[in-house]
Amino acid sequence: MNKFIAIANKEASLGMNAGHGGPFGAVVVKGNKIISKAHNMVVKSKDPTEHAEIAAIRMASRKLGRFDLRDCEIYSSCFPCPMCFAAIRWAKIGKIFFGATASDAAKIGFDDKKIYGEIRKHFKTNFLEKQLDRKECLKTLLSWKKKKNKTLY
Repeated sequence: MNKFIAIANKEASLGMNAGHGGPFGAVVVKGNKIISKAHNMVVKSKDPTEHAEIAAIRMASRKLGRFDLRDCEIYSSCFPCPMCFAAIRWAKIGKIFFGATASDAAKIGFDDKKIYGEIRKHFKTNFLEKQLDRKECLKTLLSWKKKKNKTLY
């Protein structure tokens, strides 16, 4: 077994057995060295975003003192959900390695098909009701564009 997937899987078991959340673990690695490891903490933290991958990314960013993790890889015990996949991309992590599949997760009650379907439909869902006050919000976006002392990410 890949040593980093094994650690991610151990994290998943630790968190699951402690009642912290679902059976998911993740490890962020840079140059064959573990930067962070985490497991799902949704139940313990009462935070629906505290998935293993996101927790590991947050820890790695704090430890490395930066938000750009392009020189890192992430190992996850399961294929990342849409939120975690997006966070991995935002962190610019170069490679994702995973153990179990999204289908495996769906079979135990963690099915992301509805979310992926909503993403595909985009604005045609009931979740995204309608656009409001675009002109006012656009002013803020344009102010950002003109801002001289900004940090791009």
